[in-house]
Amino acid sequence: MPLTTDEEVRSLLELETVAVIGCSTTEGKAAHDVPAYLQRHGYDVVPVNPFADEILGVEAADSLAEVEADLDLVDVFRPSEEVPGIVDEVLERKESRGDVSALWLQLGISDDEAAARAEEAGLEVVQDKCIKVEHGRLMG
Repeated sequence: MPLTTDEEVRSLLELETVAVIGCSTTEGKAAHDVPAYLQRHGYDVVPVNPFADEILGVEAADSLAEVEADLDLVDVFRPSEEVPGIVDEVLERKESRGDVSALWLQLGISDDEAAARAEEAGLEVVQDKCIKVEHGRLMG
């Protein structure tokens, strides 16, 4: 079951290094403003976007596999239909690097089957919630 209680969600918000898949270069878009918010609140944000060189002053990775830093959480700003492939990437990384412990699917993004696969592999999963909203509500 995806994390639903405030205590479960709060535990994820204590993680520090967040890869943002679909991070945008465009101010005003949630996929830019939410990672910027996280960065302002002390998170180490690693943008993943194959069409950008740099976002929020950080070099962007073309894919999750190319991220050199150790990651705690993967935050997803891509359409729900892309979630199964993203979960495959996250699970490959977890198996090879052992560093990802959680997957966060932003507001409006969900895939129960893919989320169940992630959970079976030992990841904590949040679906269809905005990490900025939850941070403000639980940590602010």
